[in-house]
Amino acid sequence: MTLQRREFIGLSTLIVGGGLATGLNSCSRNDKNKISSPLYELKSMTNGVSPISLKERETRIEKAQRLMIENGFEALILDAGTSLLYFTGIRWGQSERTMVAIIPARGAVKYVCPGFEESRLRELIKIGDKVYAWQEEESPYALIVQLLNDLGIASGSIAVEERIRFFIVDGVRREAPHLSFSSGDQVTIPCRIIKSDTELALMQKANDITRVAMQYAIDNMEEGMSPSDLSALVSSAHSKLGARHIFGGGNFGPASAFPHGSVQPQTLKPGDIVLMDCGCKVEGYCSDISRTLVFGIEPTERQNEIWNLEKESQTAGFEAAQLGRPMHEIDDAARRVLVEAGFGPGYKLPGLPHRTGHGIGMDVHEWGNAVKGNNRILEPGMCFSIEPNISIVGEFGVRHEDCAYMTEDGPKWLSEPGSSIDKPFS
Repeated sequence: MTLQRREFIGLSTLIVGGGLATGLNSCSRNDKNKISSPLYELKSMTNGVSPISLKERETRIEKAQRLMIENGFEALILDAGTSLLYFTGIRWGQSERTMVAIIPARGAVKYVCPGFEESRLRELIKIGDKVYAWQEEESPYALIVQLLNDLGIASGSIAVEERIRFFIVDGVRREAPHLSFSSGDQVTIPCRIIKSDTELALMQKANDITRVAMQYAIDNMEEGMSPSDLSALVSSAHSKLGARHIFGGGNFGPASAFPHGSVQPQTLKPGDIVLMDCGCKVEGYCSDISRTLVFGIEPTERQNEIWNLEKESQTAGFEAAQLGRPMHEIDDAARRVLVEAGFGPGYKLPGLPHRTGHGIGMDVHEWGNAVKGNNRILEPGMCFSIEPNISIVGEFGVRHEDCAYMTEDGPKWLSEPGSSIDKPFS
């Protein structure tokens, strides 16, 4: 294979058979001699990506059915949303018109949907054997109960996924007072929290793309721009690179002390800390990366000091992520570094005002949080962020956020942390 190398100051890419591989340099200062990397040079990085197969979805349903039997559930009801997509491959927007999938503990998946949507749903179905369609004047809840009766479920406990909307559960409960309804977390969480090799490969691709998109935005930052201008750069790069843009936040100067930004107007100027938080999706799987740098001029001693302390804290969290250990130890280790440096304690500011990390997969925030009190044991396939933010209100904030996943040999990064404030990407 022939590699053609194209280099820009700040963004170095390898064009490999029409795709874009990551070979990132960094540029956190706006050198007036810098050549900004043009958007048209970015090429899709998703050529050859393998989506989730039908076989893998069938395996997920088999696991869910085993868990239902173990926990005494007769069926699991899925509302339109992420879990529906996870198990069935069907992407369906939520509305006031009820559309659900029902996975019985034994038997094939079945669906309830509005009558006028039946043909569209049938086009999307790859798993399951029957659709129950309700007309506009009819009750979808009565039809759900009929479906359960047809499955021979006249009593017992029905599991409902965590994001199902109340009006659906309430409607079915009114039609079927003989049934009990319980959280389906004992089914959905054990399925979704453990990522397969295919899922991890998709998340790796999403992270690779976000790294390139963020570096592109860094290379093209200009004095006077707003956070929305910076977000637009990330969004356009995500799209050119073949991903679906989710978010591309940026906050400047004192606003960087607020982990999710500020409503106050911000205009980029030399010497500002820039805190970026960006993510995309590839075949439904997310990335989530944060970087902190200084725009335009050399960082101050104070900015360097806090940046390096944040790196030490993130490294401590990563090293604490060991198989067989509880997730709270990630937060304990990262927070301990900051407290020993005089920040906090606990969530007190200046310091780390939130958990150290969150689970991630098809949703940016999923189960598996690195937080005090979480005794869930780390297992191979679990994936989560490590992001011990340092907030100094009135001054600035620093956050390094990278996602890691557990292997039989311990934790591995999906995006390598930066090596210094001048090199946000290693």
